[in-house]
Amino acid sequence: MCFLRRPGASAGWIWWRMLRQVIHRGLQSFFYKLGLFVSRHPVFFLTVPAVLTIIFGFSLLNRFQPDTDLESLVAPSHSLAKIERSLASSLFSLDQSKSQLYSDLHTPGRYGRVILLSKPGGNILHQADVILQIHRAVLEMKVNYKGYNYTFSHLCVLRNQDKKCVLDDIISVLEDLRQAALSNKTTARVQVSYPNTKLKDGRSSFIGHQLGGVMEVPNSKDQRVKSARAIQITYYLQTYGSVTQDLIGEKWESEFCKLMHKMQLDHQDLQLYSLASFSLWKDFHQTSLLARGKILVSLMLILLTATLSSSMKDCLRSKPFLGLLGVLTICISSVTAAGIFFITDGKYNSTLLGIPFFAMGHGTKGVFELLSGWRRTRENLPFKDRVADAYSDVMVSYTMTSSLYFIAFGMGASPFTNIEAVKVFCQNMCVSILLNYFFIFSFFGSCLVFAGQLEQNRYHSIFCCKIPSAEYLDRKPVWFQTMMNDGHQHTSHHETDPYQHHFIQHFLREHYNEWITNIYVKPFVVILYLIYASFSFMGCLQINDGANIINLLASESPSVSYALIQQKYFSNYSPVIGFYIYEPLEYWNGTVQEDLKTLSQGFNTVSWIEQYYQYLRAGNISATNKSDFISILQNSFLKKPEFQHFKNDIIFSKTGDENNIIASRLYLVARTSENTQREAVELLEKLRPLSLIQSIKFIVFNPTFVFMDHYSLSVTMPVLISGFGILLMLILTFFLVIHPLGNFWLILSVTSIELGVLGLMTLWNVDMDCISILCLIYTLNFAIDHCAPLLYTFVLATEHTRTQCIKNSLQEHGTAILQNVSSFLIGLIPLLFVPSNLTFTLFKCLLLAGSCTLLHCFVILPVFLTFFPPSKKHHKKKKRAKRKEREEIECIEIQENPDHVTAV
Repeated sequence: MCFLRRPGASAGWIWWRMLRQVIHRGLQSFFYKLGLFVSRHPVFFLTVPAVLTIIFGFSLLNRFQPDTDLESLVAPSHSLAKIERSLASSLFSLDQSKSQLYSDLHTPGRYGRVILLSKPGGNILHQADVILQIHRAVLEMKVNYKGYNYTFSHLCVLRNQDKKCVLDDIISVLEDLRQAALSNKTTARVQVSYPNTKLKDGRSSFIGHQLGGVMEVPNSKDQRVKSARAIQITYYLQTYGSVTQDLIGEKWESEFCKLMHKMQLDHQDLQLYSLASFSLWKDFHQTSLLARGKILVSLMLILLTATLSSSMKDCLRSKPFLGLLGVLTICISSVTAAGIFFITDGKYNSTLLGIPFFAMGHGTKGVFELLSGWRRTRENLPFKDRVADAYSDVMVSYTMTSSLYFIAFGMGASPFTNIEAVKVFCQNMCVSILLNYFFIFSFFGSCLVFAGQLEQNRYHSIFCCKIPSAEYLDRKPVWFQTMMNDGHQHTSHHETDPYQHHFIQHFLREHYNEWITNIYVKPFVVILYLIYASFSFMGCLQINDGANIINLLASESPSVSYALIQQKYFSNYSPVIGFYIYEPLEYWNGTVQEDLKTLSQGFNTVSWIEQYYQYLRAGNISATNKSDFISILQNSFLKKPEFQHFKNDIIFSKTGDENNIIASRLYLVARTSENTQREAVELLEKLRPLSLIQSIKFIVFNPTFVFMDHYSLSVTMPVLISGFGILLMLILTFFLVIHPLGNFWLILSVTSIELGVLGLMTLWNVDMDCISILCLIYTLNFAIDHCAPLLYTFVLATEHTRTQCIKNSLQEHGTAILQNVSSFLIGLIPLLFVPSNLTFTLFKCLLLAGSCTLLHCFVILPVFLTFFPPSKKHHKKKKRAKRKEREEIECIEIQENPDHVTAV
């Protein structure tokens, strides 16, 4: 091996070039020997993967277990909201507080919730009697457990003051309306205000989340209700933490949902929407059940596409069974990976539905590249050498892309990832990538060996029978000649490249390559890319976080229907925010009172402090010092029946004869629009910094915050880490690859595809949730998988012009790219028919990933590479110099040996 020094090149550059070539040739030599080893022991490499699949496949069936904790999966694992929940719970029991801490879909513990909706134009308050009948049916509903009957009164959360069940205050309003109707009074005399109303016992109650679709009486000072469309009632169950209590609660919830369905049939004038604590998990898991049949259809479509795209008219060189076996190779490797996942105590969740598609997209690329590598080998070689040559040609690139897959998903599985569903997916994907790689060079490599042996012995690629001679075929019918003709009976059996007759290669060589490199087509491609970049940039400016849990549920599920109705009629007010003052405070101090007013400004407050101040002003009572303030509070204010419930909001301590308030709480509710979740996040981000700068030490909490706290950062972190890891890897290998410009072009291409998918999926109404983030991580690798072989072949090509180089690159790798992307995209079609928001997101993101990659490989890169470096002029000069040197040598030989000119 000799290295010619380029004029002006430094010694360092030569050493780097030598190192790159040594590494590259060393890898090629290693994979050549691996190919020879596989071709000499095909039965062993066929048997070992099959045995592993059988072993781990049985473990998959025996150890399958779904994950039922939705919060641990999709909520940020480490967040300040969880710390605040622990602190709030240590002060005031959340089980006793959940009736006050209203949240849309994230109410903790066991509960049953129902929305009763009147017909359009109707007034739900006029149907108080019917609603109370339904309410009584819920209270009387019995659940049998081990011979004992349990009703709501046995399971409900109890009030501290009278040990009665906690019920929504709207029930008291409805009872007052019914009593008024029975006593021949009009409902107008029972004044119902919104959002705060006065109850019969004198209490002021916030019913903003219990009465929906409200129309107020015009010019009413006390915001009296004229009509309402919907009522929401929640039945809270106790949570003791015992398994028995949980089982009984689950049975009660199940019976509650059945009862609501029965009541819907009995009361056609009302629409009933029910929700229980298990509904979200049930509808999340429902996606997997709905998608099972569609995934099998997807597999059949991929098998069909791979089989047809691997076929040729030439019955000798056609490889339909290799396309089929390649897809089956990825299937059995995925089954093995799933078995390993469940053996290690993994639990299944619906986000893992994406793994078969991710693994198939990468695995079939290796399959089709090996097939293309086989076609590029010389036919006159023994089949074992041809397999070794194919390994040497393909496995270096496939090893690099598999390594980048492993790095990207390995970074996603790191402790930096704050969402458990993403972490579990990435861990499983890492195992799938490793097994894919092993099964490709072992199981599929063995299949390639057997197919090569059949081809060398001139056996039919489908029927596995000996192909008859041309003389024998001439005596047979046309249909028999068509089926048994190898396509080259009348030419040399060992012609230069008989595989050029593959229909995709023929199309690329004869039609597409000439068209895409036509000078008149290039301006339109540039315009197309500018449009693509504009829409992508526009979409990137409109990214939304996907903290809404309904993005992961079955689209036609009860939970989604409930959430949509709830959002339509009960989104006027935000979830109730608990405002916890956790340090002693001088509540009697005027400055402190002003600070509290400032903090609660703009909120609708449910506060003992506000009610106490009003009580003092109404009675013209002075309480400007500590002893008076606490004495009147304990002995007068909290003794009144209408204020007794505020005892739960204050924690007193006694030191000697002196009483102190060591902690208290109040509730804040903000006026919101239909986009309640986004505004709740804004409220959290507004209130939390104030706790650091105000003299009043407080925390704010609502169960919804656990799912939304820093969700945007948590959900985008995995893709940022993965992208950084891949970028760092490509930069560090600048001086280890054969040509650094290959890595440079690869970084540009992957960035363009990634930003394109990100922007276009945003314009397609896809939010940044855990599914879309996983798809973005996959897009990074999918783009590298397909662009890398094309780009490296181009930068290493030695033709005279860039146009000829890109033509050769497309001819060499275009078939495998087109085969893989078409199989991948066709396999996504059944996902479109799964009624689930999760699979819709998966379909949209993967469709964009495949389409953008195909656009870059076949349209954008072939045009842009003809404009920009690397230049191919020095290759032309080298060839001219070599030709001139060869002519000089021939002349010298002729002059020295004039008697042997003819021989020369």
